[in-house]
Amino acid sequence: MDSNSNTVVVTGFGPFRQYLVNSSWEAVKELSKRGLGENINLQIMQLPVVYQKAKEQVCKIWTTLQPLLTVHVGLASSTTALIILEQCGKNKGYQERDACGFHPEGACCMLDGPEKIESTINMKTLWKNISVEGIDIILSRDAGRYICDYTYYISLYYGKGRAAFIHVPPLSESVTAEFLGKALQTIILAMLEQCGKQREMDHRGKK
Repeated sequence: MDSNSNTVVVTGFGPFRQYLVNSSWEAVKELSKRGLGENINLQIMQLPVVYQKAKEQVCKIWTTLQPLLTVHVGLASSTTALIILEQCGKNKGYQERDACGFHPEGACCMLDGPEKIESTINMKTLWKNISVEGIDIILSRDAGRYICDYTYYISLYYGKGRAAFIHVPPLSESVTAEFLGKALQTIILAMLEQCGKQREMDHRGKK
């Protein structure tokens, strides 16, 4: 599936546990007000904190919209305000139950899937080249074996690596939805720049 599309899908998650307002979805809504420039068709979607439903929706994103890139945003309930760029999704170890009390069959994402899938976005390069004033950005190779990691793996699987995952902190006085929306815009534009460069390299290789 070679996507020539200019569609970018960005997802956030709905409420769960004590987080009645999920900062990931608030940030994504703010991003949609800002957009990603006029030549990018930005579509946003809220995913439920339920394994099976999240899987169905992610599968649908790739089969129906066939985006250039899908970026999933999740809430990291850490005590320090950090934005975390996740490099890969892991297939196994999903023991924690979702909002409906379920965990995936065999505690894995895809019964026949590889152990882990890396994003085609090089998060380290991205991390070196961007900064967001007022918050630290860190790299991670472990998205936490819950709905976030699960969703990321499924998206990497169906999207052949053309997915990214960003963990954002809970909302606070200093970390507002507007602030996170702006940060997402900066980060995703840098991701798209990387996609564009990869594409140019591919075209050169094909000639």
